[in-house]
Amino acid sequence: MTKHFFWTTVFFFTVFCVQAQQEVTWKDLADVSFTSEYFEDTDDYFLVPDFGKSVEELEGKEISITGYFLSLSPSDDIYMLSQNPMASCFFCGGGGPETVLEVKFSKKPSFKTDEVVTITGKLKLNADDINHCNYILTDARGFAL
Repeated sequence: MTKHFFWTTVFFFTVFCVQAQQEVTWKDLADVSFTSEYFEDTDDYFLVPDFGKSVEELEGKEISITGYFLSLSPSDDIYMLSQNPMASCFFCGGGGPETVLEVKFSKKPSFKTDEVVTITGKLKLNADDINHCNYILTDARGFAL
């Protein structure tokens, strides 16, 4: 009886853990189109996302994605995960806004810029706040590869 209970518990725990997060690739996040819109308060144009259905289905879910860690301002807890290394990331013209994620860690990370890491967190889609990325991972944690 105890042995049966143990293996049943292990099975359900394994199934729960596997379903607890969804592995996502940068190609998955490319299901988005952008429109240039003028913002009066900044007197400038910004790309506003129109997320595709497959990306919208990820909102609020815990996802896991691998990329290059970017430490933009550690004192302000501003971190990104990028499809490309710092020298060719979105901010340097190496891709579109869909190639970076803003990361809000639950515990300050010890990663170095351009270190390849896998980050897990809850995905938030942002189409309204131009002061943040279109993709934000909250309650994030990660490990280096």
